[in-house]
Amino acid sequence: MPRKPFIAGNWKMNTDLSAAKALAGQLRESIGAIEEVDLAVAPPLPYIAPVKDVLEGSRIAVAAQNMFYESNGAYTGEVSAEMLKDIGCEYVILGHSERRHVIGESDEIINRKILKALESDLDVIFCVGELLEEREAERTMEVVERQVKIGLEGVARSFGDGRTLPQRLTIAYEPVWAIGTGKTASPAQAQEVHAMIRKLLGEVYD
Repeated sequence: MPRKPFIAGNWKMNTDLSAAKALAGQLRESIGAIEEVDLAVAPPLPYIAPVKDVLEGSRIAVAAQNMFYESNGAYTGEVSAEMLKDIGCEYVILGHSERRHVIGESDEIINRKILKALESDLDVIFCVGELLEEREAERTMEVVERQVKIGLEGVARSFGDGRTLPQRLTIAYEPVWAIGTGKTASPAQAQEVHAMIRKLLGEVYD
């Protein structure tokens, strides 16, 4: 069975409320009824609920750009999976390169977040990828394999609702050296890493 394409737009720390709603409206009008591709947008946290309202009734899902690995508590500035579910999120992006390399999140922290998201019925977009110096040192496979293995440690293959991991988690390979640098990863480079990830998942799960 062929894989269904999944396109998710990460808005990062951009837009204000008016611009976020306007962009969501334009997307709903232009692609909101498409069935051949799964679609999601990840607005900034304060705009998730109003964007969700604009997209209501369309096929465009709403994702969060981050979450914490606890349900509640004294964690100033953080947001829980339960809070995201409460405002209509269906996905959360975890392991993004900016969270890893700007904020300093480790593979172990990302793993805790993935476990919590899946436990809380949030589907995960799990980002992996190497830095330029790691690519140039021919460490791409080593780095990505480590990120996948640690990120998915303890993650079940199936869940209580009958869905399996491939239905709950999407792995997004994003070579860090090709983000906003003018450099581009070729299809061959991307497919080489994709093949390694698929082989690794087959070994870890079945």
